[in-house]
Parts: sequence; structure tokens; C-alpha cells
Amino acid sequence: MEMSDNCKIIITDYQTHADDIRGIRTEVFVVEQSVPVELEHDEHDEVALHAVVFVEGSAIATGRMLNDGHIGRIAVLRSQRGKGVGKLVMRAFIQQAKTMKLNKVWLSSQCHAQQFYVNLGFVCVGEKYQEAGIDHVKMTKVIQ
Repeated sequence: MEMSDNCKIIITDYQTHADDIRGIRTEVFVVEQSVPVELEHDEHDEVALHAVVFVEGSAIATGRMLNDGHIGRIAVLRSQRGKGVGKLVMRAFIQQAKTMKLNKVWLSSQCHAQQFYVNLGFVCVGEKYQEAGIDHVKMTKVIQ
């Protein structure tokens, strides 16, 4: 991983870091991918665990995990992609799932990101489908 010593990841609730979480997700999903803002922010935010990655005090990535192991909203600012930040978020959630004694985690991957999740041990289940006008596939990973 090409992360600096100035990088830190926290697991938090939505209320504590809502501005950072909303800012990153709005930039990645709403601005870059044209996902309608009303689809991007939902009722699950209030009950999910959230990961936020900071570099030198600035939030650069986020994601969330629900109590049933559903991981979603993985977002890394464009300038920080390709540096291992997404893996950092995913590994934090996989560790959290182990702590929660979950048997598996699952997510809806945008098809262009599928290989990223395969490299982390996820497998595809089911057929491709559309969500917010973007092709997705459901993926799962057994927790050991």
C-alpha cells in the first residue's frame, strides 16, 4: 500500500462525521457518476457503521456497513485513487464483521469495480442489474 504515515482510518457513526461522509459521497457519486442526490443519501446512513479515511486531517474516503454485513457507499476521492485507500476501507469492514461474528459480508458492486472486490476475496452471486442507471452485481465474501 502506498499510504503515508499521515493516513488514519476511523470507524464511526454518521452523526459524528456527516459532513465528511456527505462531502466525499456527493463528489464521487452525485458529481462524478450523476447519481441523483435523493438516491445517494438514505435512511441506512443513520444506523450504519461508517469508515472515514483521513490524510493530514482531510477526509479522502468513506464507506458504510450495516449490521447484517451489507457493505456499501465505498467512495474514494479521485485524487486519492490507486493508492490502496479503498482496500484500507474494505479491510476495516471485514475486520469489523469478524468482531461482530458475522458469517459473511456482501455488497452491490458497480461492474467496473468488480475486479477490485474479487481481489479482496469476494465472489459474484446472481446476474447483473441496474441501480441508479449504473450496472451492478451482487458479491459476497465468507468471513473466516
